[in-house]
Amino acid sequence: MSADLWQRGCERLAAELPEQQFNTWIRPLSVPEIAENGDAATVVTVRVPNRFKLDWIRNQYGGRIESLLSELAGKPVRFDIVLAAAPQRAVALANPGAAVTALPLMQAAQALVANGHRTSVGAASLPIAPALSITRLNTSLTFDNLVPGRANQMARTAALHVAGAPGQMYNPLFIYGGVGLGKTHLIHAVGNALLADRPNARVLYLHAEQFITDVVKNYQRKTFDELKAKYHQLDLLLIDDVQFFAGKERTQEEFFNAFEALLAKRGHIIMTSDTYPKGLADIDERLTSRFDAGLTVAIEPPELEMRVAILMRKAELEAAQMPEDVAFFVAKNVRANVRDLEGALRKILAYSRFSHKDINIALAREALKDLLSIQNRQVGVENIQKTVADFYKIKVADMYSKKRPASIARPRQIAMYLAKEMTQKSLPEIGELFGGRDHTTVLHAVRKIAGERQKNSELNQQLHVLEQTLKG
Repeated sequence: MSADLWQRGCERLAAELPEQQFNTWIRPLSVPEIAENGDAATVVTVRVPNRFKLDWIRNQYGGRIESLLSELAGKPVRFDIVLAAAPQRAVALANPGAAVTALPLMQAAQALVANGHRTSVGAASLPIAPALSITRLNTSLTFDNLVPGRANQMARTAALHVAGAPGQMYNPLFIYGGVGLGKTHLIHAVGNALLADRPNARVLYLHAEQFITDVVKNYQRKTFDELKAKYHQLDLLLIDDVQFFAGKERTQEEFFNAFEALLAKRGHIIMTSDTYPKGLADIDERLTSRFDAGLTVAIEPPELEMRVAILMRKAELEAAQMPEDVAFFVAKNVRANVRDLEGALRKILAYSRFSHKDINIALAREALKDLLSIQNRQVGVENIQKTVADFYKIKVADMYSKKRPASIARPRQIAMYLAKEMTQKSLPEIGELFGGRDHTTVLHAVRKIAGERQKNSELNQQLHVLEQTLKG
């Protein structure tokens, strides 16, 4: 086989793929090992440094690479990806001629920190950054136990990109959504994945309030060098709920400085918030524009199938069996977020254990009777119509009328969508409550709003507000 097969294949891929994708995933691949097997398929093997790159490249590009190489070779080619043996890592010091293995350097650094010493890096004298053990990561929150679905697909994909190639694409990564949807789980998963691949990486997770506390403490002590040393030397900063920075000017200034320093050294930043960047109140515009400069993705409330999968996975982790019909019953009645699903599951498991009864729909209904009665009282189609009409400043009567101007038709479609998502009514029943409309009209509205919600951050935020209002 021609030795330039791989080169020609890469040239074709470079023409097909977006430049960022090619440079991130394909260009860094090792020179392949090519094994000729006579009349059988030739095997082209490349080595990658970690499991995340292996899975991502195999799933996203493996099939295309294999068919492309087969086409160029004029015979079957099998494309294989394997993990490379991890080399011993080295850390270069300020003197380019001097290098020592990472472990002794880190031990020396941690000993200096423990004794309150400082160290010289180049010409500047700064405190050592935090020891690697102080990451504040929850090691139980990983990609393996994060249930994937349409609701978190884009955010999970972007997070996997960052875990596999930090400092390159999607920097910063800004993840937003309502409470209990899995934002915190996702950013912990990135931190844990990076440390699994690069144990010496400097990773720090913290809630925004912890950063605020750090700023206040260092402001009182006049020790801003320590603050800079802690945050400016990180490889990955994971920060939850940045909306808590609202109105805190000094905190915003220090975070802006840390933000700029990390981007300059190709450190990666992932943030979460309850709203998209432009929707943040009392945050300096230069910060929100930085937040928007990378990639902004939403995590939505989980769809029915995802809620079922989450319940069954969580039950397995509790060493309990949840029948599929029970999972569907619970998932249809608990729609808000993952946290509420977990709460419902705990109630069912506790009720089953205390009563010594098997888990079935009757037991689930009994265990969740308070929750179900609250939902039945609060969320009805009429309530949705009134809430949406008030929000968009139209008359409730417009929900049933035949009027079709956009100022009325749009809120009506939104109300239909919410009625389908938040009640047990069928499409014909919803249509009847909206002035005797056909079920196909309701279906069109539901699909239209659901599709736009994925792309339109302003609409998505409005729907979040309406959903939280309706849930009380």
